[in-house]
Amino acid sequence: MVENAGNKLPFMKMHGLGNDFVVFDERESGPVVTQALVIAMADRHMGVGYDQLVAIRNHETADIELVFWNADGSIAGACGNATRCIAGWELAGTGKAVLSIRTERGLLEAVDAGHGDIEVNMGQPMIDWHKVPLAREMDTLELPIEGKPTATSMGNPHCTFFVDDVDAINLEAFGPTIEHHPLFPERTNVQIAQITGPNQIRMRVWERGVGITLASGSSSCAVAVAAMRRGLIDGPATLTLDVGEIRIKLLPTGVHMTGKWAHVFDGHWRGIR
Repeated sequence: MVENAGNKLPFMKMHGLGNDFVVFDERESGPVVTQALVIAMADRHMGVGYDQLVAIRNHETADIELVFWNADGSIAGACGNATRCIAGWELAGTGKAVLSIRTERGLLEAVDAGHGDIEVNMGQPMIDWHKVPLAREMDTLELPIEGKPTATSMGNPHCTFFVDDVDAINLEAFGPTIEHHPLFPERTNVQIAQITGPNQIRMRVWERGVGITLASGSSSCAVAVAAMRRGLIDGPATLTLDVGEIRIKLLPTGVHMTGKWAHVFDGHWRGIR
């Protein structure tokens, strides 16, 4: 990352399958990210534009700590694509075989899977109603919402609908109604998913605090978990998003997510004038 220059804050722009991020490395500078900065930079016309903003921090018991914000300034407890991107950057730069990452979700591990792919163990899914969380006790396999979606937490809440044709859904209208549904006290990410073949899933994503995104790592994990629980897949799955694929394995050690990552450019943030 480029060096600090005066009052300009250095950052990286990254993306995982078009799900894009701004990344601040606070390991030497100390905290620089504020909610006001998050909101200002997120504007795609007057700022930089991104789906999530991430701060890299030092941690006593892990190689790095990651803190995530959504574009609306709210905290995101997990972000799989950003975790994979930063893991790719750190593994390439340090030569480590395994990278340990502390997040609000817990301690995660990442490895280089070869061919430009990074594999991240996103930890165990949480399917109890109070851990998603939901507003009241119920079975999370089929929620009492039209379409009978499945609720999952990967450190952030997810609501997955299985449909016959994902492209027939007006996600721009549908997404916010589910994000703000009263069953989800902390709002929720929304996925619409279609089984397209054996262990093959096409999905689209509405992210809490962001809107429609081209991809989502934690959403991909949640969809695979929901599909396995409902008997729709029976092994490692390939999820096709708007601009690429993520591979998910559900193992005793956790939900393993593998996919591409990209570092787009380095820049300096001067602030809104």
